[in-house]
Amino acid sequence: MAELNKEVVDLVWGRPGSSGISASLFRRWTQGLVFSKTEPTALEQFEGGPCAVIAPVQVWTRQYRDEQKAALCSTLAEILEQASSTSSTTSYCLVTWAKGQSPHTATTHTHTSLPGGPESSQTLPDQQPSESPAHPTVSSLPVSVAALVKRIVKSLSELREEVVSLYETWTGRCGVLLFLYSVILTKGIENIRNEIEDTTEPLIDPVYGHGSQSLVNLLVTGHAVSNVWDGDRECSGMKLHGIHSQASVGFLTLMESLRYCKVGAFLKSPKFPIWILGSETHLSVFFTKEMCLVAPESPSEQARRVFQSFDPEDNGFIPDSLLEEVMKALDLVSEPQYVSLMKSKLDPEGLGIVLLAPFLLEFFPDQDTGIPDSFPVYHYNGLKQSNHNERVEYVQGTALILGFEDPMVRTDDTPVKRCLQTKWPYIELLWTTDRSPSLN
Repeated sequence: MAELNKEVVDLVWGRPGSSGISASLFRRWTQGLVFSKTEPTALEQFEGGPCAVIAPVQVWTRQYRDEQKAALCSTLAEILEQASSTSSTTSYCLVTWAKGQSPHTATTHTHTSLPGGPESSQTLPDQQPSESPAHPTVSSLPVSVAALVKRIVKSLSELREEVVSLYETWTGRCGVLLFLYSVILTKGIENIRNEIEDTTEPLIDPVYGHGSQSLVNLLVTGHAVSNVWDGDRECSGMKLHGIHSQASVGFLTLMESLRYCKVGAFLKSPKFPIWILGSETHLSVFFTKEMCLVAPESPSEQARRVFQSFDPEDNGFIPDSLLEEVMKALDLVSEPQYVSLMKSKLDPEGLGIVLLAPFLLEFFPDQDTGIPDSFPVYHYNGLKQSNHNERVEYVQGTALILGFEDPMVRTDDTPVKRCLQTKWPYIELLWTTDRSPSLN
C-alpha cells in the first residue's frame, strides 16, 4: 500500500493543507458496515458523511433475502465485480489489515496514517472500547500504512470467498473506508480520474465530509462520472460524461425538484425497484416490491427519453429544426414532406418549437404505463437521529399514483414526496407512522 498511499489520499480526500485532514471529519468515516439491532437488514450510520458508501451498499443489499452475513458479503462482492467490469483489468483488490494488525493494535511513530487519517504519533489502545467496535470512540484513528495490505484475486469465485473471510473487517472499525479503498483499487485510480469531470475535486468533501456524486455513481454503476443524465453532452467544447446504460438500482434527488440537475432514465428507471434518494446533505433509500415499476421501457417512455436528450435544458420543447432527428432516433417515418407536415401540426402557431406533450400525444397516444394505482412502499434512513425514537427501521407506507386531474386526497408536501415526484409527478404517500420519514 505504501506506494499507493498518496494517490489514494489525493483521490479520496484531496490534497490536504498544512493542518492535514480534519480529525473530526475523518472520525465520522471510521465506522463499519453494521446492521441495526431493530431492523436486521438495515445498515446503521453513526454520523453524517459515510452515507455515500452506506446507502449504495444498502440498496444492493435489498436485492438479497439471505441472513445478514450472506447478504452483506454478496452485496460487497457484486459492487467489486461491477467496478472491475468497468476497469481496464479483470482482477479484484481487497484492502485489509496486515496479519497481526488491527485498528486497536496498530501504532505509528512517523507521520503516515491510514489513507486520509490525521497525521499523528499516537499509539492506539489494545483494549476494545465498551461501545460498538464499529463506532470509534477516539478522535482519530492514525494507523501506519504498513498495517494495511491489499489482496489481489483473479476469479469471481475467489473474490466471493475472500469477501466472506473478511466479514469481520467490513463490520469492524474502519470497515467503510477499507471497502471504499477496495473499490477504488479494483476500479483503478487512473480509470476513476479519466471519468471524473474535475480531477481536483476529491471523492469526499474536505470541509463537510459528504461523498461526491462521482463516488455515489461509482458504487451504483461502476462508473465514477460526475453527472446523472443519460449519455454524454457537449458544453463549450467539453465532453461531459453521464450514465450510459440502465443501472441495477436507481437514484433520485431533491436537487432535480429545485431544477439544479436532471436525472436521466437510466437512473430513474433501474432494473430493480430500489432508489437512493438524495437531499442537499444526505442519502436515504426508497424501495418497493412492485417489479412492474421497473418493467422494460414502453415506447412512450423511450420517446420521452429521446425527446429530452434533445432538450438538455429541460425546457419541455425542442426547436422544430430538431424534429426530424428525433423522429429518426425513434424509427418513425422521417421523410422530409412528412416531417414538414408534422411541424405544421405540432406547431400550428408557427413559434418554431415542438412541445413534448403534443409530440407524445401525436405519436404515442393512450399508452398504458402498467403502473398500479397504489402499492406498498418503504423508506430507509440510516441515521438514528432521523428515525422515530432513534431506532433505525424501515418506514412503511402506500404510494398512490394519481392523474393530474384526479380530485382524490392530496397529502402533505414533504422533501421525500418532492424527490419522488421527479419520477412520478402525481404521486401521493400515506405512511403508517405519525410523521413522514426524513430525507435528511
